[in-house]
Amino acid sequence: MATSNSNRTTAPYGSWKSPITADAVSGASKMLGGTAVDGRGRLVWLESRPTEGGREVLVVESENPEGAGVDVTPKEFGVRTLAQEYGGGAFTVSGDLVFFANYKDQRLYMQSLTASDVAPIPLTPSYDGALVSYADGILDPRFNRFISVREDRRESRLNPPATIVSIALDSKHVQEPKVLVEGSDFYAFPRLDPKSEKIAWIQWSHPNMPWDKSELWVGYISENGEIYKRMCVAGDDPLLVESPTEPKWSPNSQLFFITDRKNGFWNLHRWIESENKVVPVYSLDAEFTRPSWVFGFNSYEFVPSHDQRNKIICSYRQQGRSYLGMIDDAQGSKLTLLHIPFTNIDNITFGNDSLFVEGASPVHPSSVAKVTLDDDKSEVVNFNIIWSSSPDSLKYSSYISKPELIEFPTEVPSQNAYAYFYQPTNPFYQPNQGEKPPLLLQSHGGPTYQAHGILDLNIQYWTSRGWAFADVNYGGSTGYGRKYRERLLGQWGIVDVNDCCSCAKYLVKKEKVDGERLCITGCSAGGYTALAALAFRDTFKAGASLFGIADLNMLSEESLKFESHYNDNLVGTKKECFERSPINHVDKFSCPIILFQGLEDKIVQPKQARKIYQALKEKGLPVALVEYEGEQHGFRKAESIKFTLEQQMVFFARLIGKYNVADEITPIKIDNFDT
Repeated sequence: MATSNSNRTTAPYGSWKSPITADAVSGASKMLGGTAVDGRGRLVWLESRPTEGGREVLVVESENPEGAGVDVTPKEFGVRTLAQEYGGGAFTVSGDLVFFANYKDQRLYMQSLTASDVAPIPLTPSYDGALVSYADGILDPRFNRFISVREDRRESRLNPPATIVSIALDSKHVQEPKVLVEGSDFYAFPRLDPKSEKIAWIQWSHPNMPWDKSELWVGYISENGEIYKRMCVAGDDPLLVESPTEPKWSPNSQLFFITDRKNGFWNLHRWIESENKVVPVYSLDAEFTRPSWVFGFNSYEFVPSHDQRNKIICSYRQQGRSYLGMIDDAQGSKLTLLHIPFTNIDNITFGNDSLFVEGASPVHPSSVAKVTLDDDKSEVVNFNIIWSSSPDSLKYSSYISKPELIEFPTEVPSQNAYAYFYQPTNPFYQPNQGEKPPLLLQSHGGPTYQAHGILDLNIQYWTSRGWAFADVNYGGSTGYGRKYRERLLGQWGIVDVNDCCSCAKYLVKKEKVDGERLCITGCSAGGYTALAALAFRDTFKAGASLFGIADLNMLSEESLKFESHYNDNLVGTKKECFERSPINHVDKFSCPIILFQGLEDKIVQPKQARKIYQALKEKGLPVALVEYEGEQHGFRKAESIKFTLEQQMVFFARLIGKYNVADEITPIKIDNFDT
């Protein structure tokens, strides 16, 4: 409920009291790890639980429409794969069975969704430790086996071989998986046609990341289950740079996939097998998928049709928001827009005439909605949210700051970049006359990733206390096509830094924020951009780095296989990595910094944070380091999420804020500031 200005308390920006507490944020930090539909048409989803130390649990939709979901995963198990470290594709549902990777031992298990008293059955061998991981699997009913991507770290943690393997399901004893496809550095999306006569997959090799250049292959399966013939469908033409992804067989055995050939946007294509020819299904300057940081995402689905045509429900992203559409794959394919409230869509799952859409919007946190379509599949007749990362978010509606998509000029003439800008919003407070709010600018991770402009209580924690917030899609971000994505090639630490600084300066020029209270924060690669901006520019007055990179050469030397050549394309030589590493330019830092680091992080190791902390401390700058036992790359525990948020807030308040925090927060000691 809004209040008139006369009833509002006048108080400095940043000092406002808000019900969106750090406890509320940490409790709403559940994340989805994928969705599927079981044999009865019920939704099955994977959710992480900060209150259980970040354990990931499979949940099945209740048969009672009003009932809560029912946990499937026994308490001694957690569903998560460590394949490529980032994981994804940790479970597969087929009928009333679920196949999943268990976090502690990384073995594959099979479990009944109906017999809750039957323990999961191990399908893969137990090795000495969690050394072999599986992801992105699919059931092969023809040969009663499970086909999966495997990463084998038994001989090398830094360079483990990846293969596509089959796991027998009819054996009384656990057997060593059988290799079906090998020889490339990486594999993803093994997908069988309806008769299990053909298998498609994506592969790529160093120095490429899957969004730089990849290949789509098809293998033909013999009577004894071997792949006796294989051919490259897309990605092998040296004159055509593309990154095919998400292959899928239609009900009538046609192969569809998404690639960014020719127009530079990830669009749907189809393979005409008889001619070995690839044709576009529908062309649009929009992204129909996202970069393959994790396994197992699902951007489109086939829906039943009364004739032999393929009807495809798909999502695409254009001009900073997502859309849901239906493509009728007839001659002269057309796209029909399906109107739903979500402005960001992650995954689509179809089953028993219902469509399940994972998404969010400026007023919806990460959610799953059950979408009912009309008979022609051309209109939405019902939209019902059945899972939410923050079911209580509605009670904060009067405090919610909705994002404004802004386009701002960069340092390159005629080139613009994008950001979501959030105004300070609180129905019970107004600022002092003439005061401009402090700004917290967030540089997203990846760096091949994007900000989404959705309801995130992390952001609302700041805006409801009187901060302005900017979430930047700097050059190199996804969602705007290959050309925009490739602005960062050879330019990491330059383009991203310049664009973040340009965004902040643009907001100052527009008189939206206080130019003397500009702060920057970021996680992982975003933490690198934050540190680089503080080292090489003087735009920001303070910053926070969450498991960020201080030394690019150290990152390259210790990177796991997936990212071990990422810097080659993003930065270049060791000399260039040295020059763009904040740790080698400590003399250029001039403002306070707070650092947060998980001690079990294998991607950005703890010594990165310790090294930059020690150097800044010796230089005499105000600096603090928070380390978390048991946390990895990205904080999963509620207590870590809460502490990180509160300590950033009080750090900025004490160092540059000109206000007192309304919450009761005990600040940690800041070196070179607290006596």
